[in-house]
Amino acid sequence: MNLKFSVGLDVSSKKVDACISTIDCNQSVKVKSSCSVSNSKAGFLKLVKWIDKWTKKESIPIVVSLEATGVYHEELAYYLDDAGYRVSIILPNKAKKYLQSIGLKSKNDKIDAKGLAQMGAEQNLSQWIRPKDVFVSLRSLTRQYQSIQESITVEKNKLHAEEQSALSNKHVIKQMKSHIRFLEKQKTKTEIAIEEVIKSDEELKLKVENICTVRGLSILSVATVIAETNGFNLFKNYKQLVSYSGYDVVENQSGSHKGKTKISKKGNSRIRRILHMPSLIAIGSEGTVFKNLYLRVYERTGIKMKGIVAVQKKLLLTIYYLWKKNEPFDINYQNKGNKNIQEEEKELSSRYASERGEKNSQTKSLAIQGKHPVSDQSMLPLGKIKDKKIMVEN
Repeated sequence: MNLKFSVGLDVSSKKVDACISTIDCNQSVKVKSSCSVSNSKAGFLKLVKWIDKWTKKESIPIVVSLEATGVYHEELAYYLDDAGYRVSIILPNKAKKYLQSIGLKSKNDKIDAKGLAQMGAEQNLSQWIRPKDVFVSLRSLTRQYQSIQESITVEKNKLHAEEQSALSNKHVIKQMKSHIRFLEKQKTKTEIAIEEVIKSDEELKLKVENICTVRGLSILSVATVIAETNGFNLFKNYKQLVSYSGYDVVENQSGSHKGKTKISKKGNSRIRRILHMPSLIAIGSEGTVFKNLYLRVYERTGIKMKGIVAVQKKLLLTIYYLWKKNEPFDINYQNKGNKNIQEEEKELSSRYASERGEKNSQTKSLAIQGKHPVSDQSMLPLGKIKDKKIMVEN
């Protein structure tokens, strides 16, 4: 008996390679069919018809897994989501590690699609959450702002080098200055566009205003964090946010060897970049929780950058909690004997915890009766089918 269909999609700029597999009660994965279509609306229509052809005979869940490939996968993900499929988008590094773990030495588009289909069949991958349009707009604008700022820095460095040259060229210097003025105007226009997008959504505007009460945080820095995290809809708790941003601490220890601990930096670098200047401003405020945190870390380690990074992480979590609680920042909050981060997290995720608690109690009851999900493959969290929509069980 098959438990579910798994469709693996390897997306490139011109085409989409697809593979459909099944997994049975014995956890055996079998390839049913493969195909290749163009990365266009016409190709997407053929892909959906092909999936329907191979899945219509059995009423079991259908999951679609595709690897994030720049922007080429986005249109297909939206199309399949509109069609009612349960879509999972896999990070390239995770897909690569999985394909290596199952012994796939060769690499091409068809092999990758087959591997993604097997990955979707064997694992219960997280469902892709479609971002709100306002967050997509903010992401494009904030990334453009950062790109312009980087270009300005490059041009200013080139201008400085040309001016200090023994044989500087006046015409080149004039062009560089003109280009810098143009970029500055574009940066200002982009910043205005970001503010207009925020003002267009009343709820978003109120939340951003509350978060900006933190000294050092500007509309731009807050908008960047919100846009890159899809309004924090990607996370169930603050630990996932910390890991996503690359602030999670990794340890290097084996036997008698004890290496240095450091942040992973494997997350979203745009968040870390935008929080650097706000952290320096926050540190400059005497008597605040940010200044005290910086001093504690610096006294313990003797490394200023570790203190700055700790403040960046603190600012990120402050944005997260002010967003969730929808209230302005209280500088004396911790001095009033209020909850720490861990207690706040428990309160914010109480509903999620209670739901899991109910599920765990049911599992324990079933285990006593000899009906544990591990023993009964039909009880695996594979989802339910309802008019092509996959309703995922918690």
